[in-house]
Amino acid sequence: NEKRSDDIVQITNLFFLTNRWLTIRIQTLCATTVFLAAALAVLNVDKLDPSLVGLALSYALNLTNVIAILVRTLGEVENQFVSVERILEYIEKPVEAPAKTAVTVSRDWPSQGKIVFKDFSARYREGLDLCIKDASFTIEPQEKIGVVGRTGAGKSSLTLALFRIIEAADSYWARSSDPSASGHHITDEYSAHINGGSIEIDGVDISTLGLQDLRKHLAIIPQDPTLFAGSVRYNLDPFHDLKDIDLWEALDRAHLKDYISSLPGGLSFEVSQNGENFSLGQRSLLCLARALLRRSKVLVLDEATASVDVETDELIQKTIRKEFRDRTVLTIAHRIKTVMDSSKILVLEKGQVKEFDTPSELIKKKEDSLFYRLAEQAGEI
Repeated sequence: NEKRSDDIVQITNLFFLTNRWLTIRIQTLCATTVFLAAALAVLNVDKLDPSLVGLALSYALNLTNVIAILVRTLGEVENQFVSVERILEYIEKPVEAPAKTAVTVSRDWPSQGKIVFKDFSARYREGLDLCIKDASFTIEPQEKIGVVGRTGAGKSSLTLALFRIIEAADSYWARSSDPSASGHHITDEYSAHINGGSIEIDGVDISTLGLQDLRKHLAIIPQDPTLFAGSVRYNLDPFHDLKDIDLWEALDRAHLKDYISSLPGGLSFEVSQNGENFSLGQRSLLCLARALLRRSKVLVLDEATASVDVETDELIQKTIRKEFRDRTVLTIAHRIKTVMDSSKILVLEKGQVKEFDTPSELIKKKEDSLFYRLAEQAGEI
């Protein structure tokens, strides 16, 4: 706050200094104009009409105010045009997918957790290279998939695509002008133009769903656990759908019940912004409890244990094996060790799927397998 106060004082000081600089030069210019007008009148006293001389001097004396107002108005217009540029920028931005569409799913969707990528490609924004390139693979219900690859291989991009934080490449949303047009997914107000492949969960193309309908049916524990300012209860159940007994049960399964019970107010304890009054491990366990409450058949672990201590890592891994044994789990691996017991390993390189098989089959290929080389470098083989 002190730095921000210093910054605003410096900016204000520069503003007033600039005004003084401008005022001195305008007054100098106007004084020179008055002097020249008077000098010309004296030198041509016999040739000029006295009334014209008086009019010229009168206008010259007012020139200071006129120029000052003109310069300040031009500066203000230029400043205000920044707002116009921003509004135009917002108007020209692509339309985001709606929260809800005409396509709806049942409350228990997905009931199995089967995920199918079909020639899926994606990029972060128009003009950038593809971060996922023609990905095609099928994840069967209840499979535990480890996603591995070097930095920048596209592991986290796969997660973003599943939650539609990034859309299929060259796809966009627009207001529906022809609802019957073929190739368009019909919504109440918008149509989606999908050109970069598809992702299906239990046979439903996720691009046809509203963002709210999709995301509330999936669960994720991110690498940087996110908590919001509010009570513990609000962070676990933001939509107030569950009873306190359900929240306590989830906290117990996440090995956090004793700690929350010891806090003043328990579930009513106020969490600060970003959960700064909780340790990183505790924030991760709260996110785990939140995922348990979702009861989703699809769970994504985006390097969830990469930044926590070994003890918390073991607690999370133990809970996941026990509580999510009948669900589909995608683990974005930071440490190869965490995915060695996965049903299958998905190996990515530069956004492309290079390998997709069981760990044992990939290890049998030895140097011909990218996963084998990664595991060897990590000291797991």
